Amino acid sequence: MSGAFVNTLAVARLEWRRLVVRPLAWVLAALTLAWLAWNFTLLLGGFLAGQIQRAALPGGPGFTDLVAVPLLGQLAQLAFLVVPLLTMSAIAGDRRNGTLPLLFAAGVPASHIVLGRYLAVLGWLLLWLVLTLAMPLALASATSLDWGKLAAAALGLTLMLAALAAVGVASSTFASHPAIAAAAALIIALALWGVNLGAQMAGINGGAINWLAMSTHLQPLLRGLVSTTDLLWFVLLVGLALALATRRLGSDRERG
Repeated sequence: MSGAFVNTLAVARLEWRRLVVRPLAWVLAALTLAWLAWNFTLLLGGFLAGQIQRAALPGGPGFTDLVAVPLLGQLAQLAFLVVPLLTMSAIAGDRRNGTLPLLFAAGVPASHIVLGRYLAVLGWLLLWLVLTLAMPLALASATSLDWGKLAAAALGLTLMLAALAAVGVASSTFASHPAIAAAAALIIALALWGVNLGAQMAGINGGAINWLAMSTHLQPLLRGLVSTTDLLWFVLLVGLALALATRRLGSDRERG
């Protein structure tokens, strides 16, 4: 086992323990899952109420389109608030508490610190996603799930959470206070989501500005359409954010 992997795993384990003992992570989990469960109940009720009408329309939307995917869409909306709150203390908390020099003194490279913190937050977010998916999956035996469409939507949410987590960790690396990091991550995430709104209002549906928008790449996945271009966009965003975070933390280390 390489030293780089061991260092990264140690940092990730430490950050995971910090997330587990922080009340904020538990409060966010409880509130968001309760809200999602309530909305799942409403979506399911609407689906059951309209079954007779849909029976006369062969090939119409089913359980996946009317319940499972909309539920994941609501999780995506919550993620814009949840992820900045989870990542705001990833690095900025150490900087505020004066414990960042201790990590540097331990000889842990900046890249391992950033990646370890990122993996811990991403693990929490993926657990959040799995618990949300468990709601529609619990009715898999009683409904006709479109497994392909659900898998594509789950992949899209995974990539979105990974991208937002990377942006959040990067914001925390550049910020001097966790609150500033959370605000910056929220603003950047919303800007990435709606950067093409002006172009769409002007009737422009193509071009570079639309390619830059996160919504352009997530919405096809939620519809069950998987494209290499969309996957690459999320991978590039994660790589860029983590690279910037590593560079900033490395500069902090050199300055002492």
